[in-house]
Amino acid sequence: MQKQMEEKSKEFEDKEWEATAGGGAVTVKVSGKKEILSVKLSPEVVDPDDIEMLEDLIVAATNEALRKMEEENAAMMQQLTGGLGGLGGLF
Repeated sequence: MQKQMEEKSKEFEDKEWEATAGGGAVTVKVSGKKEILSVKLSPEVVDPDDIEMLEDLIVAATNEALRKMEEENAAMMQQLTGGLGGLGGLF
């Protein structure tokens, strides 16, 4: 089981998750290493008079991408451990 967990961990680190906020105005991509890989902004969301809204959209998209990654990690661990509690996540 240890070897299988190591293989899945490596695969997981190489995966990417993407999420958007503001109807697609902000897109954030994260890796299984919990690193932000990219942030894309639609030109219409860049308003020098409303930087706070843009900051909020970036935070929302980032948190959603990380939530997707964590959900998949939890499902993978559930599958590997067969429901044995207390082993924690890979990260």
